[in-house]
Amino acid sequence: MTSVDRPQEADRGAGEELPFFVYGTLRPGEVNHDLFLRGRTRAEEPARLPDARLYDGPGYPYAVQCPGARTAGELIVPAPGQYARLLAELDRLEDFHGPGSPLNLYERVRRTTLRPDGSGTAAWVYLAAPRLAATLTATGTPIPGGDWRNRPGPTGRAAYGS
Repeated sequence: MTSVDRPQEADRGAGEELPFFVYGTLRPGEVNHDLFLRGRTRAEEPARLPDARLYDGPGYPYAVQCPGARTAGELIVPAPGQYARLLAELDRLEDFHGPGSPLNLYERVRRTTLRPDGSGTAAWVYLAAPRLAATLTATGTPIPGGDWRNRPGPTGRAAYGS
């Protein structure tokens, strides 16, 4: 087994108050961080999600399971008293209707993330739902280096052709 947990583990620990691993518009300095997380976190720290490739989407990214790839992001720990409300709001934002729902845009799954010192930490991560993940793997545009902040184009920090 790789560091990416098996899909059936998405249901295991569903009641755990895990930190969230965010890799796109929920990262500090991005629009959804300001809308959903600002002032509601106890800690935010850099981390990586092993075995996940990041794909460009229409204004936001999708992470897809991919052995050997890595995705950059942050671990977000909700402030005391914020967890349940924040979990519900992020599930709505990410169009997560429950494990395996055909309505899901993303699946919320438990994964091991890596801190800069190499230590592993379990976290909730929103990965592209299976049907979308298959399409992205076949025809999507991976974000080089797995870092949303370094995506090409006018909204990223890197320019096309560089």
